Amino acid sequence: MPKILVVDDEPNIRQLVTDVLTVEGYEVESVADGYAALAAIDACRPDCVVLDVMMPGIDGHEVLQRIRAAEHGPELPVVMLTAAADDAQQWQAWTEGVDYFLAKPFEADELLRYLNYLFEGVPA
Repeated sequence: MPKILVVDDEPNIRQLVTDVLTVEGYEVESVADGYAALAAIDACRPDCVVLDVMMPGIDGHEVLQRIRAAEHGPELPVVMLTAAADDAQQWQAWTEGVDYFLAKPFEADELLRYLNYLFEGVPA
């Protein structure tokens, strides 16, 4: 199954997303901030990143920019989750190259539908 990296500074959200994805059979790693996310991407080479926007240190927008600037970064699917889901946040995320955008509180089914679409035909 595909490996998903979950990045969120809120432990409850991080655990919720991890639990939902694990039940669906995904291999999941989770981290609490942007610096840890960048290190984990280098170390575990995930197939997708579920990324919070508002985090201490470097925020999700900075993480996304660094992912896209990396050698294989343009091909790595990134889903952004944010409580600040106004038009400006969404526009910034789309212009930075996000693949999918979900507003908190989010529906787990919507995230799963996107991941199922993303990994359709990928052998388990």
